[in-house]
Amino acid sequence: MNFLIFRTDRVGDFLLSLFLIKNIKKAYPNSIITIVASVKNHNYIKTFDEVDNVIILDNNFLSKLKTIFHLRKKKYDTIIIHDGKNRSKFISFFLKYKRRLICITDLIKTQSDIIKNVCIQLNIKFNESSLNFLDNRIHSKTIPFNQYVHIHFDEKWIFNDYIKKYTNIQPNESEFLEFLNKIIKKNKKIIITTGKKSSKLLGYLRGKINDNDIKIFENQNLLEIESIVFNSELLITCHGWISHIASAKNIRQIDIIDKTYPYNTWTSHFRNYTSLDRKPFNLLSQEIIDKI
Repeated sequence: MNFLIFRTDRVGDFLLSLFLIKNIKKAYPNSIITIVASVKNHNYIKTFDEVDNVIILDNNFLSKLKTIFHLRKKKYDTIIIHDGKNRSKFISFFLKYKRRLICITDLIKTQSDIIKNVCIQLNIKFNESSLNFLDNRIHSKTIPFNQYVHIHFDEKWIFNDYIKKYTNIQPNESEFLEFLNKIIKKNKKIIITTGKKSSKLLGYLRGKINDNDIKIFENQNLLEIESIVFNSELLITCHGWISHIASAKNIRQIDIIDKTYPYNTWTSHFRNYTSLDRKPFNLLSQEIIDKI
């Protein structure tokens, strides 16, 4: 069975498709899975053994034509437009297939419900064990602590780097240092990772923290961050791809979200999960401490 799945968006979105792929692989162990990916997620997708082929689609007309020409060389048993993008629908229209399924995200149906519906249309069993879609991942990174709280401090914590209509949670230097010290007083070690950008705040912290209690890792690749999540006892983050990693490994997480957006659409299947609404950091930090 040849499956072609369109996932031309981001890393976290692909992890939802991996949840689906696990169900397909259980039903058809010898199936061939090809992913049409984006520039943002293709390198990460290539690290998964469940994926046989990855094709990059740039969002321009020439790239669409090249992709159509390339994909028309094969006939697919099933094409799944899991990203729901118009570009993916357009390309798939010209391909050779027995069946084409188009997923629509309407912020009402949960992603879990969408995947269950795909399984019904494929006439395969939806297997709850597929939630553990990262169980066969192997990492080589050495972690400095045996037990620790993992704080993923990316651009979503910084007001000027994120969505302006969302509540500002950006801490100042003294607030964040006090927050870390409160975690340490609970006999916890801390590892802090970053997104693509570093921050002045973390630069300030380096001269103030005890390296025996807190480690800061910047410019880590996705696999290195994945490894840090896997070995943590708690993840504290603002919702993103890393939230899916924690859920897949059943790692306890505190997910900071904005109440104006229906995050439940993406998180309804999460395990060991607590969400907190974005609010000024002096209030938010105490809520987090109370949950640890």
